[in-house]
Amino acid sequence: MTQSSPLATRCARRVQKFDIRVELDSHVALHAKGDFVSVSIASDVSYADIVAAQARIGSGIIRTSCQESAALSELCGATIFCKTEYLQRTGSFKERGARNALLLLDPPTRKRGVIAASAGNHALALAYHGRELGIPITVVMPKGAPLVKQTRCHAFGAKVLLHGQNIAEAKVKADEIAKAEKLTYIHGFNDAAIIAGAGSIGLEIIEQVKNLDAIVVPVGGAGLIAGLAIAVKEKNPRVKVIGVEPERCPSLHNAMQAGQPVDAWHGATLADGLAVPQVGDRAFALARERVDEVVTVREEHIALAILRILELEKGVVEGAGAVGLAAFLAGKLNSLHGKRVAIVLCGGNIDPMMLTRVIERGVVLDERMAQFTAVISDRPGGLAELAATIAQVGASVKQIEHDRAFGGADVSTVMVKCTLEVRDGDHLSQLRAALVAKGIRIISESRPLED
Repeated sequence: MTQSSPLATRCARRVQKFDIRVELDSHVALHAKGDFVSVSIASDVSYADIVAAQARIGSGIIRTSCQESAALSELCGATIFCKTEYLQRTGSFKERGARNALLLLDPPTRKRGVIAASAGNHALALAYHGRELGIPITVVMPKGAPLVKQTRCHAFGAKVLLHGQNIAEAKVKADEIAKAEKLTYIHGFNDAAIIAGAGSIGLEIIEQVKNLDAIVVPVGGAGLIAGLAIAVKEKNPRVKVIGVEPERCPSLHNAMQAGQPVDAWHGATLADGLAVPQVGDRAFALARERVDEVVTVREEHIALAILRILELEKGVVEGAGAVGLAAFLAGKLNSLHGKRVAIVLCGGNIDPMMLTRVIERGVVLDERMAQFTAVISDRPGGLAELAATIAQVGASVKQIEHDRAFGGADVSTVMVKCTLEVRDGDHLSQLRAALVAKGIRIISESRPLED
């Protein structure tokens, strides 16, 4: 058994009156017959714990900036400040909790090593700081974890295993390995030390932005928003804490409605770092009375948010890091118009190939790329007239494909599929009108699939 932390001692006192087996390490793992029990854990991470965590990890993490963005402020109708956690060494806020948890381990536990289940960012943070602190790290990732995260974990010296379709399934495997190899499991969002470390972000934002009205926080397992809310509500209860989740996995939203953590897995999401089927019971207990609102966003708004941050802020964030802006783009945060709002850009570890697809998808959703099929004359000059009309309007041809075989009974015509770049929806409407004026008939247009 590892040395108990003050958090563990407080929890021990709370559960002594119950006839259950209690296993305590520095991260307060409470068990009964192998399963997590529901106990009063709504106060087992305190403001003092977060302040202590901030001091403990200070020399090993980056104090990221939280500067005003003029471009995003104009876009959102609020004064927007971006907390750039994607600029941490491993590309996400997860370093804060990981380093705090590792530093709290006693020497024998450090020597044996730790294990965790993670979609990538928690794994990266443990791998990097484990290497820095000389602690062996094993991570179990879902099979669909981004390749860039898998590769970097290997590079940091961690042992990487792939198992299951989501974090819940990966955790089952990690628990088996932890028991067999006597490793300490560090939970990515429900561990008390992880939550305290993440809470340091709230302390920094309050120090960095004066007269703040709200903080918009990505939510997966709810560890980040729980820790941040504890810190923020202690420093300034007036500041609203608003969570944002992908519509495909609304874990905290559903838990708030049900009054307890419930399964919310709907399917794969661009915000893969937030694809947590069920929020942690500790994280939920800490967050439920402190979080003011939780909203969900669709995939198309996440894609657009990634594109906007890339274009306007020159920053590369993953889907999880973009959901705060996505909520503004989706009209879910209109109550914050005219307010001073910090958005936590929590991570930037997006696979390069996925980023390429997201950019293309975002441009299409933005009506800056169009694809249609038109019927033109198959005689000399037919294609030239189409190209000239497109050029006169100022659109740019990306690709043209001829289709004679399936063009219909009139052999004097041919179908052409055109992919074009335009400025916006109005520009596309001008192009349609110009083609019709030239007698060029558009028979179909490609549209993005609905989420």
